[in-house]
Amino acid sequence: MDLSAKIETGVAAAAGRGTAGMRFLMLQGPHGPFFGQLADMLRRAGAEVWRVGFNRGDQVFWRRANYIAFADRPEVWPAACATLFDTHAITDLVLYGDARQIHAEAIAVARARGLRVHVFEEGYLRPYWVTYERGGANGHSRLMTLPVADMHRALADRRIDQPPAPATWGDMREHMFYGALYHFFVMALNRRYPHFRPHRGISVLQEFRLHYRRLALMPWLRFERARATWKIRWGGFPYHLVLLQLEHDASFRAHSDFASQAEFVALCLDGFAEGAAPHHHLVFKAHPLEDGRIALGRLVADGARARGLAGRVHFVRGGKLAALLAGARSAVTVNSTAGQQALWRGLPLRAFGRAVYAKPEFVSDQPLAGFFTDPRPPDHRAYRDYRQFLLETSQVPGGFYAARSRRHLIRHVVDMMLTGADPYDALLGGTAAPRQQLFREN
Repeated sequence: MDLSAKIETGVAAAAGRGTAGMRFLMLQGPHGPFFGQLADMLRRAGAEVWRVGFNRGDQVFWRRANYIAFADRPEVWPAACATLFDTHAITDLVLYGDARQIHAEAIAVARARGLRVHVFEEGYLRPYWVTYERGGANGHSRLMTLPVADMHRALADRRIDQPPAPATWGDMREHMFYGALYHFFVMALNRRYPHFRPHRGISVLQEFRLHYRRLALMPWLRFERARATWKIRWGGFPYHLVLLQLEHDASFRAHSDFASQAEFVALCLDGFAEGAAPHHHLVFKAHPLEDGRIALGRLVADGARARGLAGRVHFVRGGKLAALLAGARSAVTVNSTAGQQALWRGLPLRAFGRAVYAKPEFVSDQPLAGFFTDPRPPDHRAYRDYRQFLLETSQVPGGFYAARSRRHLIRHVVDMMLTGADPYDALLGGTAAPRQQLFREN
């Protein structure tokens, strides 16, 4: 049974709830077919959908009616976006991530017209969930100003079983495959879009080479990662874990005060050298999609040697996080979503960026040297309320990349997009219906 047949029953009822007047404009989505399949379901429910493509990769994964190629200069995009909204009487804007410039500009135009803005993002509670919010995500999310006490009150009569903490990032191979394919199309077939510029600061050719290199080196990287993890787990020493992010990631760039990964690494090494007990070690864990554009291993090793910490500082390339978290004394990050896995396990956490989980109830504000000396543990009961609130609002079971994950995600999120209520408002107002809490990709 194909995707349409599996989900048609779940969205058919929505067509009778006024969705015929809903007109969606999609911008850039996750690499791969997710946005196209999502559009098919929205149309099946009675809405109209258009898609703006900014490069050949966007176009290849659409292959549907109502495709609009934007091939002009970036500086004319805001005016062109406003014209699209007016020409097609758009009611809803849909995008993946709200920090890249073309998306931020489109959101500003949409807000001026009173349009609904649907933002998809990687799950705050990865890997079995995707984030769906109205208006903004990460540092622009409503979660940033929503008190945990309000979440607790909203959950008073909605006690559910808490799922276990995830062990992996989710859909990794498919994510890497679609990323490499997308950048190949942009690199080789992008003549129609002469003014396209990637939002990540390097050329499309460089991005493609990095994706291809990672795919080719996966067996070696897996071996190297296993060796480093084994050394840490069986070393017999207490250790603190640093959860690194991609330097080009929107959360790091837009929602922190660090100009580079090197600044954060230096801060962690300085705090550890000053405050940690002499028998403690420090482990830097790279993001699973770290592609080698920064020589992080060398950066960490050189910094440790310069501070007299050689032998006490370790670097692990990506991989599963659960094994390292299981033995850690504490965790430090800028604003990585992996910080939630530390809190899930009750570990003390120090975050230096603006993060949706940076609540005073469970994230430390200690100076870093003091944190490494005596890390303050989180209020785990408060964090359980926070986590449950997310599971019943913005965290949607499924994923963007693997086919089975996409089926689960679309089955849940289409009706959320078609309803007038923001997910947070629905739960805070007592009108939200319970939904499936956990999806596992087997």
